[in-house]
Amino acid sequence: MKTITAQDIEYLCDINAPCFQALAPKEMDLIRTSKTQVQFRKGDNLTKQGTFASYVLFMAKGLAIQYVEGDNNKSFNLRIIQPGEFVGLSSVFSGNTFNYSSIAISDCHVLLVEKSAISHVIEQNGMFGLGLIRRYTEQNMNLFETLRTVLYKQMMGRMAESLLYINTMKEHYPEVFTLLSRKHIADFAAITTESAVKILKTLDKEGIIKLDGKDISLLNEPYLHDLKLKG
Repeated sequence: MKTITAQDIEYLCDINAPCFQALAPKEMDLIRTSKTQVQFRKGDNLTKQGTFASYVLFMAKGLAIQYVEGDNNKSFNLRIIQPGEFVGLSSVFSGNTFNYSSIAISDCHVLLVEKSAISHVIEQNGMFGLGLIRRYTEQNMNLFETLRTVLYKQMMGRMAESLLYINTMKEHYPEVFTLLSRKHIADFAAITTESAVKILKTLDKEGIIKLDGKDISLLNEPYLHDLKLKG
């Protein structure tokens, strides 16, 4: 992790994300003075489950995985965090700790914004607050869908859903599969790494996907959608 100063070429002079365009000049100044720019390297933890949360993270560049940690070193991946998304919004509305961990799968440029500043702006600016609430609600809806998948679908259905989800990012991030280990993919599907490897090899042999080193190409998406629906 490296703090980025105004003298660094990576420094962002302004926040151009759409969500910040609803801020009044004084509110934008508050955010500017309350943020720190940080460069996380691939493999760095952005947040750690259970630790104190004094800030909200805004992803400016790069990709990271949000996951929950369980017992016996088990974890379950919830989503891939993309540029323009917030991490740690729940700590603004309730609680003072991060209720999940996140880890960079590429080098990431992140803005750490003091939680108190975000809370103050929400109180003053209804449009900005509405935007954050929409994002928070969308994340919660995705969590319910994820819970349904884990509880009611078999391994093959969970793997199909995971592959389709990751593949949605390939248009903007063609390298996304190469950034993920087989364990990462297994943790999206809530199965063991060994089971994930076997299923991927089976799908590759059947011509449903193509394995090329760490990269994965989906050759028969309708079949995977059918697997996803049947569970």
